[in-house]
Formats: sequence, C-alpha cells, structure tokens
Amino acid sequence: MLKRLTGVSKETFMVMRSEANRLAPVSIHKQGAKRGPKPKLSIEDKLLMMLMYYREYRTFLHISSDYGISEAQYWRIITSLEQLLIKSKLFHLPGKKVLQQANSFEIVLVDVVESPIERPKKNSESTTQVKRKHTH
Repeated sequence: MLKRLTGVSKETFMVMRSEANRLAPVSIHKQGAKRGPKPKLSIEDKLLMMLMYYREYRTFLHISSDYGISEAQYWRIITSLEQLLIKSKLFHLPGKKVLQQANSFEIVLVDVVESPIERPKKNSESTTQVKRKHTH
C-alpha cells in the first residue's frame, strides 16, 4: 500500500528514513535545558508528506491541513528534508551530460490524421415524437 500511496517501495522509504535520521542536525542543548517545543511530526510523517506532495501534486494547504500545521511550516519541512536527502547522494539522478552521452534515444512517430465521425442522418422518419395528452 505504501508503494501505491507514495510511489516508492517500503525498502526505499526505509533507506530514506535512515539517511534523514543520520544527516539530521543534532540540536545542541545546554546541560539539561530543552529549548523550544517538541516537534509535532516524526521523520516518517515528514517523509510521507514530501512523497505525497510529489506523487499527488496536492497543494501545501491541503496536505498541511491534514497534518494540522501551517503552509509555511510545511514548506520548511519539505525543503529541509529535500536538502538532507540531496546531501546523502543516494537519491541523485544522473546529470544532463550523462544522459546525453548515453545516446539511447528512442523516436516514436504517431499518425494522428483527422477522420470524419460516422453519425446517422437526422430525419423525421427516424425520430418518433411523443404525443401529449391534453387533460384539463
């Protein structure tokens, strides 16, 4: 079900989660003092939000309302998560130069000639009109 929902397999999701956890900035606290509120969302929820955004092209407003956060907070979560995953280099696609050097282009031609649609002719014989009953 995860594959249908997000477009990635469970194994890929787990790799993304472990990389995000590994590269997430470690907050430095003074001895015993915890600053700021605890995060509402786990790393799994953040990954799901990002993948749903890519898969469904829903707006920030719709997804953020599902998770009970603001659009701005949602945007910050997505961009920071993207940056973390880019740093890991496990999820990089080959660059434009690599793809151009491969020279494995496939050309497909499609013939889209317009042709008239065959429709029955309209005449009075083919249509039957309903007679109205005149009741007073």
